[in-house]
Amino acid sequence: MLSWRNFSDLEPDLATLGEEIIERTGMVMLGTLRKDGSPRISPVEVLFSEGQLYLGMMWRSKKALDLLRDPRCTVHSATSNRDGSQGDFKVFGKAVPVSDLEERRRYSEAVYEKIGFKPEEPEFHLFSIDVESAALVEFKNEEMTHRVWKAD
Repeated sequence: MLSWRNFSDLEPDLATLGEEIIERTGMVMLGTLRKDGSPRISPVEVLFSEGQLYLGMMWRSKKALDLLRDPRCTVHSATSNRDGSQGDFKVFGKAVPVSDLEERRRYSEAVYEKIGFKPEEPEFHLFSIDVESAALVEFKNEEMTHRVWKAD
């Protein structure tokens, strides 16, 4: 598993395209596992900062509790058109809780700069995503391109 920065160092083109696709909406669909093992999918705002892919969540939200219990997850770009021309990017990995207060403060400041909302301590969960694999689907000139990367 790799941090977003390490993934970007190994696969800069794939990481850049993935980040661009996700940043178009600033939202992702997060797949987690419920307590009974069934899947849950939830919209989440995303932030790329300091070499991390961050997901912030409301305190004690179901998706956050899922990740605290079982960190396996998928992060999927939000799709808003039917023809696929925006591209499609997804990451599989593990959510790592961020407890360092200084890192959380910097995250809050970066979110405020981006969207004008500042998460306040201690009322939010913050996770960084360690990347196990990533995939990109693009449609150009009616041709589909599919790229997959997996950690060794």
